[in-house]
Amino acid sequence: MNRSYAIITESSSDLTPALAQEAGVDVLPLTFTLGDKVYPHYPDAREFPVGEFYRLLREGEMPTTAAANVAELTDIMEKHLKEGRDVLFLNFSSALSSTCASCAVAAEELREKYPERTIVTFDTKCASMGQALLVFLVAQKANAGATIQEAAEYAREIRPHLAHWFTVDDLNHLKRGGRVSAAAAVMGTMLNIKPVLHVDDEGRLIPVSKVRGRKASLAALLQKMEETGTDLSGQTVFLSHGDCEEEALALRDQIREHFHPARIEVGPIGPIIGTHSGPGTMALFFLADRR
Repeated sequence: MNRSYAIITESSSDLTPALAQEAGVDVLPLTFTLGDKVYPHYPDAREFPVGEFYRLLREGEMPTTAAANVAELTDIMEKHLKEGRDVLFLNFSSALSSTCASCAVAAEELREKYPERTIVTFDTKCASMGQALLVFLVAQKANAGATIQEAAEYAREIRPHLAHWFTVDDLNHLKRGGRVSAAAAVMGTMLNIKPVLHVDDEGRLIPVSKVRGRKASLAALLQKMEETGTDLSGQTVFLSHGDCEEEALALRDQIREHFHPARIEVGPIGPIIGTHSGPGTMALFFLADRR
């Protein structure tokens, strides 16, 4: 791709290989630990299949995730700097990971080593395919000729409008992450309560409401899209799922029927986010008047 700068993000974005290639984006694999082994997660899941990951989650495995360190972040940026390209790094939400802070440290060190290059790091305050959608839209601007400063400014403009709406099927994963109490997880499971959550302006995952049953929780995502979406017929919409592709495709069809977006992409939630959200998670991302 004939750009004077590289766009980089992390695999917390759940960018599919096809979308990453189309956008011309370099993806840093973040890691997760399962058993006693650490695995990097690439967009093509070459090290550990996503379906196998969710099978093990359902059987009771409890993986953990880790932020990227300064050395890893330095390596992926320096690869491009050495080749004469500037760098725009669009980071996973700082409210959910320390990778963003480590990236700023790495960038500052690299600016001293490559004073002739421009290095911009940007906190997307996004996660999963919400992060992917922001990255994808910024890359489209870049590929149309925007300078690195113009691309970063565009990211800043759309960030407060990038809506993330989630529901989860198993409250125990949110309990592990401290999003709900143990008592709420037990009671919610007994009563078939499904939370509806979003990522707020600070990039935090926040419970918004509770509904009873899976069907109602998926309908709530559509309702939020209808209430807040802007110019949905002209938009690119992303939809990610925790190993529930059939339901995701059915939801995609409903979105097409009701809102007629210009484009809608469906992809799996990888292990970096899936560790904390669990199987059956459904997440919808679009531009809105507010998050």
